[in-house]
Parts: sequence; C-alpha cells; structure tokens
Amino acid sequence: MNLFRLVGDMTHLLSIVVLLLKIRTTKSCAGISLKTQELYVLVFLSRYLFFTRYISLYNSIMKLVFIGTSIAIVWYMRYHKVVKQTYNQDEDTFKHYFLILPSFVLALLIPHAFNSVEILWTFSIYLEAVAILPQLVLLQRSRNIDNLTGNYVFLLGAYRALYILNWVYRFYVEDHKVRWIPWLSGLAQTALYADFFYYYIKSWKNRELLKLPA
Repeated sequence: MNLFRLVGDMTHLLSIVVLLLKIRTTKSCAGISLKTQELYVLVFLSRYLFFTRYISLYNSIMKLVFIGTSIAIVWYMRYHKVVKQTYNQDEDTFKHYFLILPSFVLALLIPHAFNSVEILWTFSIYLEAVAILPQLVLLQRSRNIDNLTGNYVFLLGAYRALYILNWVYRFYVEDHKVRWIPWLSGLAQTALYADFFYYYIKSWKNRELLKLPA
C-alpha cells in the first residue's frame, strides 16, 4: 500500500471519528444530512458486503469499520431519543433517492465487469461520487456551520482528493493501468467540494465561523 492511499484512508476514518465525536459529545446532529449518511450506508454495503477476495487484515478491518460506523451514525440520527430531536429535517430536503436509480442504471450500462459483484462495486463508486450533495445543500441552507461539521465535510473531501493522488501514483509507479470509472467519478466528486473548500480555507485563515453563500 502506498502512502497516498494510507493517508487517504486515515483521513476518511478521521472524518467519521469527527462526526461521531460531534454526535456523542454534543448529543446533536444539527447541520448533518441524514440523506447523505443513508447514501453512504448503501455505498459501503454494496461495495463491501461481499468479501469475495481477501486482500489483507487491514483491508478487512477497514471494510467492517466503514460499514459499522455508517450504520451507527444513521441509527443515532433516526433513533437516539436525544440526537434525533436535533435533526434539521425541514432543511434536509434533497431528494436523495433520485441519485440511487441513475447510479444503478449507469452501473448496468458501464460496469467494471458484467457480473453481480462488479456491478455492485461500480454502483457504489457512482453513488459515492454524488452522495455528498444532500449534505452540501443542507450546509448552504443553514449558512452558519459549526466547526465539527465543517471539519467533517472538509476531511471527507480531502480523503477523495488524496485518492486522486493515489491513482496518479499507482499509474506511474505500479502498473500503468487506466481506471476510468474510479478516476472520473473521483474527479467529479472532488469538484463538488471545490466551493466548500474555498470558503472553509477562507474562514480558517480569517479565524471566522464558516459561512456559505446562499
């Protein structure tokens, strides 16, 4: 495993830790999109549910961690008697189910390979590329964003940006293999964060509360 992938995995894991820390310590999920979290549950289940090939102990543990933590976050937001009362349901109105069917159809039309496991893997890649949309829309509506929520979204975007560096490294150093599906999906996903990155870095430099334009 190269350094870019390891740092990317740790950044992804740290984003989840930050989110769980916010929910557990503040007993609040204000500013967090349940729609995005439900999409991530679907992403991780469709990508990791079938352990068809053992790669390493590290890989297997990370799969279980991502599945378990994503389900835990949704449970907190839906069923915890205190946390669920802080959910911004009136602002989290993005029709996230409209992202699922197009991602699945695209996976059927342009899969990595035409078998059930590879179609599910491709579906998870396409869905992950747009899963952050409900969260970004919610942040734009709420305008003022607390530090933990802002850090969570920034780390999530940084993880995807680091994976682009991982793909570049693998192409030039390892196998020179073109991976169009994850490359294009990853670039599209990273592009969605561009506006958020700008305002996040601007607020950090000015030591101000993160605000997104209407």
